[in-house]
Amino acid sequence: MLTKRIIPCLDIKNGRTVKGVNFVNLIDAGDPVNLAKQYADLGADELVFLDISATLDGRKTMIEMVLKVAEQVNIPFTVGGGISSISDVDLLLKSGADKISINSSAIKRPDLVNELAEKFGSQCVVVAIDAKKIDGEWIVHLAGGTIPTQLNLFDWAKEVEKRGAGEILFTSMNNDGTKSGFANEALSKLSSELNIPIIASGGAGSIEHFIDAFQKGKADAALAASVFHFGEIPIIKLKQELFNNNIPIRI
Repeated sequence: MLTKRIIPCLDIKNGRTVKGVNFVNLIDAGDPVNLAKQYADLGADELVFLDISATLDGRKTMIEMVLKVAEQVNIPFTVGGGISSISDVDLLLKSGADKISINSSAIKRPDLVNELAEKFGSQCVVVAIDAKKIDGEWIVHLAGGTIPTQLNLFDWAKEVEKRGAGEILFTSMNNDGTKSGFANEALSKLSSELNIPIIASGGAGSIEHFIDAFQKGKADAALAASVFHFGEIPIIKLKQELFNNNIPIRI
């Protein structure tokens, strides 16, 4: 069995790490490069950086940040936000990113998934899916969770897998920032219907929530932000508890 991964997520706005609840009410959480180094030193398996205000200026800021992070950390990291072309990805990977994450751009032009997988390999391509459960159905949203689409979470996940995505980063908008636990039922269904790794996102509030994401949700990795940023769950303690619950994890 492959080891499970713990992934701190850093949402970046104007060069700073921010965190909110249900995608709104953002507060400052610190310098992303300093946080990245801390997490790498504390045992994080990977990092994810999401530029949530990806404008042209934001893209320049992100490249500078990626270069600095690559100098400071020795674990894989993924960068997302505002990526819409092969040239965007080429620049980020050359700057030191290990993977890229696409979301809205994949929905608007699904062929982008194929193009990136063919050019850079599926292992570099993470498709992030923000979905909200509405009247019993998981509806995919784009533009940072602000615009609902006609897409169903599970159908869309299967499509991007066929197009060459190497991983799915599924964020439950219902759970995001609530610290009430991950959307384990949806995670479990994704894990059973797809053959690529599923990263759980949205809802971490306790160590038990991570245990549930792996045991009940069958997730391959669990991503969180505020519980790590504000020191609520030490990564070392989290990993020890996962190990104690027979979850394969790198200590």
